[in-house]
Formats: sequence, structure tokens, C-alpha cells
Amino acid sequence: MNAQSPRIRLFIMDVDGTLTDGTITYTADGVELKSFHARDGAGIKLLPQVGITPAIVSGRSSAATQRRAGELGIETVVEGVSDKLPVVDEIRTKLGLEWAEVAFIGDDLTDIPPMRSAGFSAAPADAAPEVRRIATFVCTTVGGRGAVREAIENLLRAQGAWDGVLDDLGASA
Repeated sequence: MNAQSPRIRLFIMDVDGTLTDGTITYTADGVELKSFHARDGAGIKLLPQVGITPAIVSGRSSAATQRRAGELGIETVVEGVSDKLPVVDEIRTKLGLEWAEVAFIGDDLTDIPPMRSAGFSAAPADAAPEVRRIATFVCTTVGGRGAVREAIENLLRAQGAWDGVLDDLGASA
């Protein structure tokens, strides 16, 4: 991303392996458990403050994802998607955005098509090699351990918005 790039206005996230570590755990009665990192959530909550809409597009459906999205104020959540590109394109079109205004973070092969189309793409450090190769930004952090926050921070720095976020939080150094 460079100074000539349009500003990102939509930040779409995969879930398993990106917002979580990719582990799928079931209780004895079949309830699925997922762990989300608080720092990722804090980063996601910063997005609307700078005019970026957060969204989730996931290959799996999970009550835990719905709950976490609700806690974070993420209104657009599309789950159970095997072909993510048309879904991302529909979200982008509904918001009246160009592909250059879309960011996508994912970790596995199904994430490659929307990542290739997006103006900014990111991958956790432990993403599939093919995903890391095409990402605009590869995190130093793994999925479920702050990679989403790291990608958001990198994006906001690139767009010149990070210092303003820190100022708004009273956290500038």
C-alpha cells in the first residue's frame, strides 16, 4: 500500500486460523468452543472510529463466532461460505466500494481469491505458505494470538491514522 492507494473502508476477516488459532474443540455434548484474543477485539473496535467497516466471512458456521461478532459490533457476518470471493464482492458492492478500498485477512487456500482482489491483504505468521506469498502484509503473530490486531495496526499506520487513534485514546507516547 502506498500514498497513492485509496483509503481502505472495509476490513474483512476470516475466523478459523485468523481470529482463532484454528483449533476446533467440542465439548462432550457437541458444543463447539473457540478462543478469541482480546487484543484482536480491541483492534477491531478501532476500525469504525477511523471510518472502516469490519466484517466476517468464514467457511464454518459457529455460535461462538456470532457471539464474538456481536460483542465487537460487527454487523456483517457471513458463515458457511466455501467460495468467499462472490460473498466479499457482494458486501463490497452493497457498500459502494471499489476493490482497492477492501482489506482481507485470512490464513488458508479459500482466502486467496478475495485476498488477490483486495487493495490490502494480510496473513497470520502461520498461514499457509501460498497465502503468505500473496499477502500484502504478513504478520509476525500467529492466528488467534493478535495477528488481526497487528494487521489493523499496520494498515492504520500505512493510512496515517494510527497516531490519531492513539491521540483519541490518550495513549500517544
